[in-house]
Amino acid sequence: MPDTSGAQPAAFNCEGGLVLNRSTFLMQPGEALVLENFEPDIEGGYRRMNGFRKFVNHIVPQTSNSSEKILMVANFANKVLAARGEKIFSSASTELGLTIVSTTSMSGSGTLTVDSTSGFASSGTLQIDDELFTYTGISATTFTGVTRATSSTTAATHVFDSVVSTTWTEIDSSRTNAAKYNFERFNFDGNDKIIFVDGVNAPVVFNTSLSATDISESAVSGSKFVTSYRNHMFYAGKSTTPQEVIFSEPFDEDDFDAADGAGSIKVDDTIVGLKVFRDSLFIFCQNRIFKLTGSSLANFAVEPVTRNIGCVNGDTIQEFAGDLIFLGPDGLRTVAATARIGDVELGTITRNVQSLFDKNISNASLFESVVLPDKSQYRIFFTREESADNLTRGVVCVLKEENYEFSETLGIRPSCTDTFISAGDVIAIHGSFDGYVHRQEKGNTFDGTSILGRYRSPDLSFGDSGTRKHMQKVIINYKPESSIDADLFLRYDNEGVESARPAAYPLDSAQVAAQYGTSAVYSTTSSTAQFVYGGATQPLVRQSVEGSGFTVALRVDDGGETAPYSLKGFQLEYQLGARR
Repeated sequence: MPDTSGAQPAAFNCEGGLVLNRSTFLMQPGEALVLENFEPDIEGGYRRMNGFRKFVNHIVPQTSNSSEKILMVANFANKVLAARGEKIFSSASTELGLTIVSTTSMSGSGTLTVDSTSGFASSGTLQIDDELFTYTGISATTFTGVTRATSSTTAATHVFDSVVSTTWTEIDSSRTNAAKYNFERFNFDGNDKIIFVDGVNAPVVFNTSLSATDISESAVSGSKFVTSYRNHMFYAGKSTTPQEVIFSEPFDEDDFDAADGAGSIKVDDTIVGLKVFRDSLFIFCQNRIFKLTGSSLANFAVEPVTRNIGCVNGDTIQEFAGDLIFLGPDGLRTVAATARIGDVELGTITRNVQSLFDKNISNASLFESVVLPDKSQYRIFFTREESADNLTRGVVCVLKEENYEFSETLGIRPSCTDTFISAGDVIAIHGSFDGYVHRQEKGNTFDGTSILGRYRSPDLSFGDSGTRKHMQKVIINYKPESSIDADLFLRYDNEGVESARPAAYPLDSAQVAAQYGTSAVYSTTSSTAQFVYGGATQPLVRQSVEGSGFTVALRVDDGGETAPYSLKGFQLEYQLGARR
């Protein structure tokens, strides 16, 4: 065994996120040079991301060809709404509450237990994975009178939490040449409604029965943006009047009589988005941002937030962490910081990863974003029409205390998004380019494609890049959520051509996972990885390593299909060698 009597320890927490704008000499040890499909964890460390899976098992019907992407997804009245081609459809989705085995017989009297039957008809057809079921009755959490393996499908085992959904039902059509949709959920008269605009056709309103009513006013036909503010409906983004905002009279989205409080406002730039925040309506333009305040036509007033910074794309505007966040020409910005500092560069919150935005803003043709409030997380995706899913990149932004931390995504390619709260759960869904609606934060793959997670530390010199370090051991502190499959690599001397490249050290369940509860499984004396516990769910893995160099970097490559886990920190033990 190597002599460890003179070993020196150096420990650090995984914190600070992805940093691409500083030399490794200036980076903190816990920051990352590569952080791909890992996310800064609000509980500390870097967590391998969850995947996504189908939220509705059926593909949304196409109008004319299979290349039509999903133009809109939204949750409304316990239904999933989606637009594709020239039509709008509805479906219902829930999850299995109990596993069904393939041998369970259901021939007209079976029962399926689910999380909720809200949004489902009193009888109909269900799909779970590839199997179809019919049912004749429902309770709050069960489908009754179930017959399985209908329509020539085969009985299969379906595990707890599997998606249970209905086919898509057409609820509106003839939306000729519809583009990307924008929508607003509202309630002006005690009845919940949702309104859609698509940049071409008349705005359309649905009630909870999913009955469609077109807005009759031609002045707002072809609007791209819509939002409710002070009980008026605001419309903007017409190709013929790109600098105008038109608003309805109070409590009526389809009445535009000026005598009753309707009107219009013009700004001196092309509008790219509308967003209500606190007591104001923010009007985002290509090169400016305005704020509208007041309560009615009599006192509505517009003032500039900035005349020097605009928004690249309205689909990036989100309420996040008590502010509005949006994509400016120089990266992500917050409205409060942009207004407060007078438009100087400090308003950009993404300086650590500025190179990612410089590259992707110019290359992307579409932008999407989503907020996960339970994770204090904002995600932005850079999409190109011709790009494959596995080449699509995005950025994760997490607010931790008063600082923002970042990481990259690779393999998520949404065409539209929505986030809503159901029974206390945050549900983020996105439409895809292949016609399906997916739910993020579900599963351990990207709908069957492996999640390739990568972490790399800075090149660590331990304060002296002129002295060789002979590595003895790496102690890894991590938080598993189930079995994991990942590899630890050590790389020396900035991965120079002649540097040592030891083989991977596996971090898998056979060596490092714990059996929680009243007993624990420890690695055998013959195992290369010996470990103790730094808590019930955060083992410390002691991994003997080899190699030497003047600097050392740690890298973790994830196997791609196991449950998430968080890298919390590392301790490196080494002996000092010769000085060069």
